[in-house]
Amino acid sequence: MRDIIKYNCAVWDNLAKSGSRWTLPVDTEVIKQAQAGTWSVHITKKPLPSDWLPKDIQGKKILCLASAGGQQAPVLAAAGADVTVVDISLEQLAKDEFVAKRDGLMLRAIQADMTDLNMLEDNTFDYIVSPISNLYIPDLTRLWTECYRVLVSGGILLASFYNPVLFIFERSELLEKQGLIKPNFILPYSDIESLSNEKYQQKLEQGEAIIFGHTLSQQIGLQMEAGFLLAGFYEDQHPTPRFIIEKHMDTLIATKAIKP
Repeated sequence: MRDIIKYNCAVWDNLAKSGSRWTLPVDTEVIKQAQAGTWSVHITKKPLPSDWLPKDIQGKKILCLASAGGQQAPVLAAAGADVTVVDISLEQLAKDEFVAKRDGLMLRAIQADMTDLNMLEDNTFDYIVSPISNLYIPDLTRLWTECYRVLVSGGILLASFYNPVLFIFERSELLEKQGLIKPNFILPYSDIESLSNEKYQQKLEQGEAIIFGHTLSQQIGLQMEAGFLLAGFYEDQHPTPRFIIEKHMDTLIATKAIKP
């Protein structure tokens, strides 16, 4: 797992350097609006609903988990929250630090694996905001238990992830041109175990991240096994659809879970 994390960290460092969509910091006007009380953050295409994350977050302790890139964390800090952002990519964290320095914000940036938050104390955070990122780790068990540990009683975990159906289809330009999709993989999905050695090596040579497609039992069931109570659920479209199936169904899932 250490090798996987190290490799995916390098991939995201490179994406941050190249200016990928998810590595572009918000501009100063967005920060000014947040300071004036007008703001939103996203873990799917649409903004988080106000009954999930209220507009008045003054003084609330929020952990932005595996969500660096100069987007969610600076906005929440500008809105008055006490923000810590944890991410494996130093280049992504540098985007948050850039916005904080540019606009005079206070936030704490930590490089760490999302499944190992030992630098954070128990019962610390009121909210965890964790947008789509857990497809980069093979096992979700410790992720959810660590989230549970660092939240206060009554704290809320806001997480998003892909509908597992996306991971069962083989990507094929020929099939896509015909409007066809072909089930080929069994869940849970893993680039390492599901792909042929040739395709896996091609992916590494192209500098693509190693990904894992988790089941709903792993995404939602393990949250509840960690002790969370599921309090909210919605589906949403992907902001930049890439697959045929996304024309027929929403493929992003968001959950709101409470630590009793």
